[in-house]
Amino acid sequence: MILQRSRAIGATLAGFAWLVAGSSLSRLGQGQPPVSGKELFERRCGGCHALDRDKEGPRLGDVYGRTAGSVDSFEYSEALRKSTVVWDDKSLDKWLIDPEQFVPNNNMAFHLENGGERREIIAYLKKSSGR
Repeated sequence: MILQRSRAIGATLAGFAWLVAGSSLSRLGQGQPPVSGKELFERRCGGCHALDRDKEGPRLGDVYGRTAGSVDSFEYSEALRKSTVVWDDKSLDKWLIDPEQFVPNNNMAFHLENGGERREIIAYLKKSSGR
């Protein structure tokens, strides 16, 4: 009887611990990005972009506040060069949602549907631009 009660208490405590751990983990995800803006930038954008050099896409250091298509060392689409877009929170968000809709006939096909990830990446680009 003591052994059964001890097992029951152990199972109850284990279940309670699992429940507490699970609820703590779920709270960590609420309102908290799973990774930093820098990590998201590297994961989502780093294949084509860097802050300090052109790759398949133009360098994105100091992009916040810059006019689209204005990095001299990069060959942009005519559409982006002729656009009058200045990169800020709103324009970067629209661009990352759907570049083709925002500036038709540009050369970027990447979309970032997750709003939280977009906000983190934009905040990182803003901070890296000294703003």
